[in-house]
Amino acid sequence: MIYVEAPERTFPATKKSIFLAGSITGAKNWQKEVVRAIKDFDVVVFNPRRENFSIHDPSAALEQITWEHEMLRKADMIQMWFDGNTMSPICLFELGSWVMTSKPMVIGMDPNYQRRQDVEIQTKLVRPEIPIVYSMADFTNVVSDMINQILLV
Repeated sequence: MIYVEAPERTFPATKKSIFLAGSITGAKNWQKEVVRAIKDFDVVVFNPRRENFSIHDPSAALEQITWEHEMLRKADMIQMWFDGNTMSPICLFELGSWVMTSKPMVIGMDPNYQRRQDVEIQTKLVRPEIPIVYSMADFTNVVSDMINQILLV
């Protein structure tokens, strides 16, 4: 696995890639669990959560949003986790944008995520084939299975 954390842009473009979309602000660092679970795969992992980020710096926000925009487009697969401790409005926006494409996706959410029903209904109306799971263990298993699928293509 090649790990690429925002705002880094150096990675081999020839490898398959996965974007770790989902809750950040107010959420636990679930990305670490996913990275640990997929560390042995031959993929590039784009992680928007970075150790040092000043949310009140307008230039940092522009850099972050631009990076996410670019890497979501480059990624071969998007996985999205909704943490139960936050509404995650940007994640909802990203889900609405990407569920309308044919890009492979996996959705996971804490069973207590407050917009759970909205995510389920909207996703199933547009792309019923997208797996939706409700535990981190199931999420990492489905992500691993889907990585295996994209590596075969």
